[in-house]
Amino acid sequence: MSRFLPALLCASLLAGCASAPTLQPAAPTTPSVPAPATAATPPNDNLDAVAWTQTAIEHDLIYLQTYRDAESRLLAALRDPHWDALPKDDRVAPLKGLKPAVVLDIDETALDNSPYQARLVKNGGEYNEASWAAWCKEERARALPGAVAFTRFAAKHGIAVIFISNRDKSLDNVTVANLRKVGFPVQGPDAFLGLGTFVPGCEQIGTQKSCRRQLISRKYRVLMQFGDQLGDFVTVIANSDAGRARAVAPYMQWIGRRWFVLPNPTYGDWQPALFGNNWSAPPQERRRDMIHALREQ
Repeated sequence: MSRFLPALLCASLLAGCASAPTLQPAAPTTPSVPAPATAATPPNDNLDAVAWTQTAIEHDLIYLQTYRDAESRLLAALRDPHWDALPKDDRVAPLKGLKPAVVLDIDETALDNSPYQARLVKNGGEYNEASWAAWCKEERARALPGAVAFTRFAAKHGIAVIFISNRDKSLDNVTVANLRKVGFPVQGPDAFLGLGTFVPGCEQIGTQKSCRRQLISRKYRVLMQFGDQLGDFVTVIANSDAGRARAVAPYMQWIGRRWFVLPNPTYGDWQPALFGNNWSAPPQERRRDMIHALREQ
């Protein structure tokens, strides 16, 4: 071994020590705190209602259950010549010899408009006639579960299917087109009665459907009615909790037999009934009154 090797090794070790990085004590770490999440859309009282309508399987099952139950009862009602689902004030012609029919509301009864409600929630908007008309003109509303099958069953057995809607008259054609697109049997001049339908001898009051039900009663024995609003079945004189209860009280035995009520938590006359029908009040006042109406017991 060369006598210079130990010296070289020592020199290399010293050089290595000189060039090695000096270890610094680790700096104390501070737990990272995530930035507060920014809401993508402003808070909206209708969010839960629209989310339930669109995503909860229970929503679809209620509709399917309702229409299936109605179908199971329909032929028995057809065989009973005295069976009628119109309230007494709307029955203007005797039943004998009249053709059978079923009467359905459209929005949230036959067609699902929850995409329109979803747009309002996401965009922070409120209902207005222009945006509603634009949605209707898209003709993209889907049929609600069970509704097409029920109406086709009725039509197959010679029962007229009649739709009464409070959509503006300018939307008549697109509404009928939408109904047909998704498979509803819409046939004949009596199949669709929109808000602008003229009924001789009957004074139209607001959007109430009484005159149109009276028109139907001249030609048809109505076996069943379907709707998501109390006004789809009977005239509500006073839109308050008490007034709505009075309107339906004589017909409680008809529920689930002649009248089939479907859920709509997103909108309806039940809302203004809680704040005195005063839509001109500021939103915070309407919301305050609705909260005040909640019961804790």
